[in-house]
Amino acid sequence: MSSTSRFLCAPLRGVVVPLGEVPDPAFAEGALGPGVAIDPLGETLHAPCDGEVIQCARTAHALTLRDDHGHEWLLHIGIDTVDLGGEGFELLVATGERVAAGDPLCRFDVDGLARHAKALVTPIVMTNAPDLSLETLVKPGTIVDKGEVLLQWQAPAAEAAGRRASSEASARGEATIAAAHGLHARPASRLRAIAQKHDVELRLARVDEAGKDRSGVDGASVASLSALLNLGLVRGDRVRVTALGAGAQAAVDAAITLLETPEHGSDGADVSAEPATAPAVAATPGTLNGLSASPGLAVGPLVRYRGALPSVADTANDPERERMALAAAVAEVDADLERSMRAAGSRGQQAEADIFDAHRAWLDDPDLRASAESKIAEGASAGRAWYLALETEIQRLRGSGNALLAGRADDLHDLQRRVMQRFATQDAVATTGLEGAILAAREMTPSQFVEVAEQIAGLCLAGGGSTSHVSILARARGLPCLVAMGDALLEASGDRVCLDADQGRLELGPDERRLAAVEAEQARQRQRAEADLAAAFEPVTMRDGRRLHVAANIAAGGEAQGALDAGADGVGLMRSEFLFLARQAAPDLAEQQAEYRAAVEAMAGKPVVVRLLDIGADKQLPYLALPATPNPALGERGARLWQSHPEMFDTQLDALLEAGRGLPACEDGLTRLRLMVPMIADAGELRWVRRRLATRAAALGIERLPSLGAMVEVPTAALCAGSLAREAEFLSIGTNDLTQYALAMDREVASLAARSDVLHPGVLRLIALCLEGAEGRCPVAVCGTAAGDPLAGALLAAMGVDELSVEPARVAAVKATLRGLDAEALAAQLPALLALDDAVAVREALATMLASSAEAATPPSGDTAADTTTRS
Repeated sequence: MSSTSRFLCAPLRGVVVPLGEVPDPAFAEGALGPGVAIDPLGETLHAPCDGEVIQCARTAHALTLRDDHGHEWLLHIGIDTVDLGGEGFELLVATGERVAAGDPLCRFDVDGLARHAKALVTPIVMTNAPDLSLETLVKPGTIVDKGEVLLQWQAPAAEAAGRRASSEASARGEATIAAAHGLHARPASRLRAIAQKHDVELRLARVDEAGKDRSGVDGASVASLSALLNLGLVRGDRVRVTALGAGAQAAVDAAITLLETPEHGSDGADVSAEPATAPAVAATPGTLNGLSASPGLAVGPLVRYRGALPSVADTANDPERERMALAAAVAEVDADLERSMRAAGSRGQQAEADIFDAHRAWLDDPDLRASAESKIAEGASAGRAWYLALETEIQRLRGSGNALLAGRADDLHDLQRRVMQRFATQDAVATTGLEGAILAAREMTPSQFVEVAEQIAGLCLAGGGSTSHVSILARARGLPCLVAMGDALLEASGDRVCLDADQGRLELGPDERRLAAVEAEQARQRQRAEADLAAAFEPVTMRDGRRLHVAANIAAGGEAQGALDAGADGVGLMRSEFLFLARQAAPDLAEQQAEYRAAVEAMAGKPVVVRLLDIGADKQLPYLALPATPNPALGERGARLWQSHPEMFDTQLDALLEAGRGLPACEDGLTRLRLMVPMIADAGELRWVRRRLATRAAALGIERLPSLGAMVEVPTAALCAGSLAREAEFLSIGTNDLTQYALAMDREVASLAARSDVLHPGVLRLIALCLEGAEGRCPVAVCGTAAGDPLAGALLAAMGVDELSVEPARVAAVKATLRGLDAEALAAQLPALLALDDAVAVREALATMLASSAEAATPPSGDTAADTTTRS
């Protein structure tokens, strides 16, 4: 019988030290048990696994945890630190407390301990299994990060089965599958969790009406998701549930309850992942609805996206080394999935958390692992063996004839890619064969989108929201895009579908008449776009005579030329975080400086506003470990990270200062290259940034500081705009974050996407207060998604903003719309709009007002000025 690998994570960042080199014979000689040690580079000890705190030293220098498998781990901070009597230690947990991997356990004063203790090296030893063989997965002398997999050991399955058998406890029962789509990955993973909770061997077998086994002698163990899915259980099937172990009856009862309880949303939807959102309007037959993330029309074949697999070595000469490497890679992916699962749970996205949990269960499937290890024994490399093991299962699922199981093949494909990436010899090859397609995917990363954006005609996502990064990138390219469409999208198909992102729908079987109408509308849109572009280089003067700038949002210096060619009056937002994402190390000073300078030079004298690094919440860097927090959106992000990671921000400041050195000022008196600080809550924070900026400029010999502005994303910034405007040289409202914080609706939660609307009267009141506070002190721009929204953009212009910054593809159209806007007349309607109940009412009323205004501005047919002259 195969064995099961178990893992322990590093409790803090530091240098790995073999236990034999610890300067204490009790540890070095293994008297307290096997383990490893870390020489700390941090000041907080974290839980290396899930478990219970069973002992805390009176002097707070040591703790013992019992993990979920009954192993007891001693974590001892430093050597001879008991003599300090607790000085320099702060316990964060108590005996009997339940902790999760990564939870903080104890803070300690590194400098103080270094002065008084014999050594800081921190042993981690298993105290109740002296003969167990632990394997250190990180080479001694290298630095390990907190949460990185550190130790591995084997728990023989035969031993576990023996312990259960010795209890002589068993139970059985029968159940009828109630879930609409049968036994898919998510309930299968829950069955596995039941077996683990009750420490039993749990099996399922299909039975006929007479109770006769139809699944083979023993059916399938819940430890293997592949084996369970191979049973092909659908709603109405009868199964026998058997358990062996001390908690057998409780496990059988829990399993039967799970199997006979219909899942939420099981009235026909694919419940393997709950729909991202319920569209506001019910879809007609043959049509799927979603939220419009980027407007436009497109026609083409509907193609399901599959991310490309990385290249890996085919063969290897050391099977044992490859087996260990595969175990380490699987452990790393499992740790990533666990972090994603916890993050989703903390955001209230339980469906997403369940999917990650199911992926973890599949990753731990002993059948898949055994298959991969057999390929390694035959000479395959770890990466190739993993590919072959999962590819066999993927093809079996795709050929099962069951649409739900075929859909789960994509989950396995994702696990296949994740593990193979650890062995990549070169980057994945770009996806091909997508020319002119409407691409359908559950979700996409920005890098995946960029890989295919030039080939596709449109994009549809089952999840996501209109303010996600992929949505932003789609708008930047003018690519029609719908999001939050639900998992029905993933089962849809069509040789020629119509994506109408203007109306928020995907038509799966448009007839020839509809296709002809779409083609005619596309032609009209092209003509209108050409006319708009021809006038895009002229300034915007609205019907009431007021002027307004329309700038562009870009993600890199190379996009600035496109913004200029689109008629932008400048760059209102350069998202510098895109320079830092999708890479393994931060860009250096020279690389950043070149990127910023390229944007400035491309804009030919027009202003360029660069937002300082905005990381945190949904934007994470693989090389930057952020503090764990229950709500990432409210944690350390943006400028708040500056004090804990000064080297990264100071390098960016230096690059920006050098990029702007010697540039002449713009007509408005501000510098051509301007800096904007995200997540500012009050004037004091911006004042601190200005002092830091002045210090860096002095060190570089630069006398004139770049113009400094603040983003208004936090409600307090809007409420205190008067004092903020005295410190800032400009303000820019980030409507995406301001909306989510004002409404307490996470912008990344797809089920809230339709309700997280900037036109909510409460959000509009915050914007009005911001404009009132800044009036006469500094200009105010809007750089969030709302600036490009036809309704919201018009209202913001009427409210008095000085600039709207939109995606380059929207510049010409926004300018054309604004030239026809009577901003003064619309502003007079603002009190009535603010008195409405919600965003839906505001949108309806605003649409009516703008339609009436446009109709009034259009001369009656046959009564143009030229006609009048002719008649007279």
